[in-house]
Formats: sequence, structure tokens, C-alpha cells
Amino acid sequence: MQRLLRLTVVGSLAVLTVFASVLVSSGITTRAQSSKIPPFPSKPVTLQIIDVAGQKQLTGAMIDNYVKANPDKVSSVEYITDTAPNLPGRIKAQIDGGKIDTALVLSGYDGVASGIAQGNWMKILPDFSEKFPKLDDNYLPGAKAYNDLAQGYAICVVYTPSGPLIEYDPSQVETPPKTIDELKTWIKNNPNKFIYARPANSGPGRTFLMGLPYLLGDKDPQDPENGWEKTWAFLKEIDAGIEYYPSRTGDVIAELANGTRAMMVSTMGWDINPRVLGNMPPDYKTALLDGTTFVSDAQFVLIPKGLDNDRLAVVLDLMAWMLKPDQQAIAFDKGYFYPGPAVKGVDISMAPADSQKAIKDFGRPEYDDMAKNVKVVLPLTADNLVKAFARWDKEVGQNKVKAAPTPVPPTATPAK
Repeated sequence: MQRLLRLTVVGSLAVLTVFASVLVSSGITTRAQSSKIPPFPSKPVTLQIIDVAGQKQLTGAMIDNYVKANPDKVSSVEYITDTAPNLPGRIKAQIDGGKIDTALVLSGYDGVASGIAQGNWMKILPDFSEKFPKLDDNYLPGAKAYNDLAQGYAICVVYTPSGPLIEYDPSQVETPPKTIDELKTWIKNNPNKFIYARPANSGPGRTFLMGLPYLLGDKDPQDPENGWEKTWAFLKEIDAGIEYYPSRTGDVIAELANGTRAMMVSTMGWDINPRVLGNMPPDYKTALLDGTTFVSDAQFVLIPKGLDNDRLAVVLDLMAWMLKPDQQAIAFDKGYFYPGPAVKGVDISMAPADSQKAIKDFGRPEYDDMAKNVKVVLPLTADNLVKAFARWDKEVGQNKVKAAPTPVPPTATPAK
């Protein structure tokens, strides 16, 4: 009887062993067997976070909330501000030196793409997909498209349909242009009253540049070298009515605000946020040209390759936290990246009280309709965007890009 029992136990173990082998070989394993997610550290860690996109304004409170809720995981956070062009070299130096100081990066798609090209980023998806269950289902369609564009090396946390829009001073523009041809005529008839900043250093300028091929019906809106014949001709034609191209969006805002210019290129966020802050008169208006296709924008979080397991476990948890609906509601901010949330089921009623007031006082109801009804596309790929910038600099901007000729303080009341 004992021998029979022994044979039964041994036989059962053998069957279980074979069954386990089948599970492993077929990829059907338990979380404990398959997970690449490291355990949380035994003591809280310090996180250095680099922001190259001004994203802290949108997601900083989400991170603060995580730190407050998880004192056993994070002891402190250090923020470093840098520029997107500096980011690849900075992270590459840490990787090559074998000392990863940065635990998390806040960036737009430009930083994502340049870092992928240099091999700077840790693969997040599908390697750590268990931290982000049903991610594709939870994303808004536009945010999902952006996340796909990141190839698994980043997580999209903020999203906007963006623009382009035209913003104008109603005391100088009684009836705004309705079509791209009417805009061209208006610029010709109102010399030096239209303005936009150098696209390579301006969100609205970049959005305008990428949106023109759709407005003009160019052959291939995704190919600035061979598919933008109408766009380049249009930009050169209106150049005669543009005094200069500021090197940054802030100068454009100031010149429209003080009445020097009457019309500028804008986006949802660049319309709402400056009026909230008092940098643009609250009664200024925007217009959507007929046939506009929105070129969307997004913000991401990334992890440098080679990050140690203690900090990796924490930043993965932080990323998942940032996608929770109550945290996503913080992205409404003061309209800076309107609407802001990247996931479904988040509305303004969930946002902090100051955000709700800002959007109530300075938002535009038509923007929500636009977000639903206007066609939205992704921006150019990173390499084509670089080509577009270079060609604009050479053929359009040339020697007309400069800082504002005199310091012009923003004002909530235009000087006429």
C-alpha cells in the first residue's frame, strides 16, 4: 500500500512537471513566473526627473500626489529642466558612463523619437504591460495613436487635438478669414499685421506648418520634401506681408496682446492659457478655417535604459498612477494643453476647482465640438519634421527670424 502511494505521488509530480513545462513553452505562466516587474525597494528612493517640454505644469501635481500617497516608495523628487535638443546627449552620457542619475523623463514626441534613435530608452511595452492593464482600451483614440507611435518606449500621459487655429484682436479684425485663401488675401491687404513664430521652436508655429498641407490640398501632407508644393508656395507668398518671425511663441503672444499685430497662429491651449494668465486680453477670439485638419500633440513619460530595479519598480508604478482617471483630471490645468487627459471617462467636473474655474471663465465651448467633429491626424514622423524645419529655415525664415525688437511686457489690455 505504501509502495502504491509512493508511485501515485511520484507519478503526479511527474505529470505536474510535464504540465508546467508545457505552460512555460507555450507562454502560459503565472505572474510570478513571467513578470519582469521588479519588487518594490526595501526603503524609499529619490527620483530625479528631467522635464524638456514644460510638462511639469501638467503632470507635476500627479507626481506630487503619488509621493504623498507612497512615502514608503519615494523619499523625494528632484526636477531638472532642459531642452529637447539637449536630451539625447544628456541621457546617452549617463548610459555610456554606467551611472543613471535620471529615473524619469517628461517629454514631447521629439524627445521620444530622438532617444529611440540613439537607443536611450527602456522598452516599457510589452515588457511591463502588466502594470498597464487594458491600456489601449482605456486611451482616447488620439492618445492611443500617439502611444503606438512611441513603439513601446514611452507612455502617453497628456493629449490634445491642438490646432491650428487663427487668433485675432476683434478691435482690429471685424470679420476673420473663413478659408485659407481668405487668410492669404487678408495678410496681403494688412501688411505686418499677421505673425507666427519659427516652427522649430514654437508649438503653434509647428502645428500651423504641419496643418497647411491639409488646408491647401497638397499631394502628400506627410512628405514635406516631395508632397508640399502648395504649402511652400503659400508660405513664400505670405512672407511678403510678415515683418519678422519671432524665435519663440511668447513674443508672438506679446505682440498680439499689445496691438502691434492683429492676427496670429494659435492652438486650443495657446489660446486659453495666456488669457487665463492675463498675458492676452480675455475678449480676443479664435477662428477655425474651413477644411482644417487638426494636427494633434501629446506628452510622454520615459525611462532611461539601465535604470536600477529599485527605482524602476517605483517609476513603473508612478506611470500607472498618472493614468488613473482622478489623476488625469489634473491635466486640464489652466487650459495649457486643452483638454489634456489621455484616457477615456475624464471630464472637467473631475478637475481641481481652479482648473474648473479657468476653463469656465476662459474656455470656449466650441472647442469640445471641434475635438469631436474635426478630423485629427498625427504629426510628421521625427525625420520628416526635421526636414520640414530645415526647409522652412532655409526657404522661408532665412534672415527674418529674431527675438522681439524691443521688450514688450504682456498685458491684459491691448494698447491701441
